[in-house]
Amino acid sequence: MVVRENFQLQLNELKAMLVEIGELTEHALKESMEALKEQDVDKALEVIENDQRINQLEDEINDAAILLIAKQAPVASDLRRIIAAIKISSDVERMADFAVNIAKSTIRIGEKPLIKPLVDLPRMAEIAIGMLTDSIKAYVDEDVVLAKNLADTDDSVDELYGKIIRELLELMTKHPESLAQITQLSFVCRYIERTADHATNIAESIIFLVKGKRYGLNE
Repeated sequence: MVVRENFQLQLNELKAMLVEIGELTEHALKESMEALKEQDVDKALEVIENDQRINQLEDEINDAAILLIAKQAPVASDLRRIIAAIKISSDVERMADFAVNIAKSTIRIGEKPLIKPLVDLPRMAEIAIGMLTDSIKAYVDEDVVLAKNLADTDDSVDELYGKIIRELLELMTKHPESLAQITQLSFVCRYIERTADHATNIAESIIFLVKGKRYGLNE
């Protein structure tokens, strides 16, 4: 009984670390988009600097998960929880990398006036960041319905992605002198779209955790 309680405690600690990395990544994505909108290079540099803690936390999650498997030899649902934790932390860390990439694009754009006001791009980012928030909530609550709903939200992100890329391509032909900036904005658009994809990956891991079977939401 004591062994089981200790194992459950360690599982809870693993879950707490995943919630933390999710919150840190959500903050990083929000800050990177604020930096872009405000063309705030200092804020962008801060996002890049803070990424070290997220990378460290992913390592800690992986180490804790491997230790649990080695020491406790879990089976069935407990093993799925640990495997899901490893996969989810990897997806979240990739999202944090996208926040860093957005920050780097902000630095490359610099203080030169933006080719057009940013409207759809922040809206797309808001939806994608909301997907991260919902995916972590679905993980904590083991909520399959919320996890499945993320696939529908991802469709909205994909639609905005297509719309923004078409607009940026049109701007390239009209303003070839701003090619470098437009290229960076197209990169940012792609980073946000990939963020939403990774949130959908997390949803798939949650369904695997709860149901014990693979469910392709991105198909």
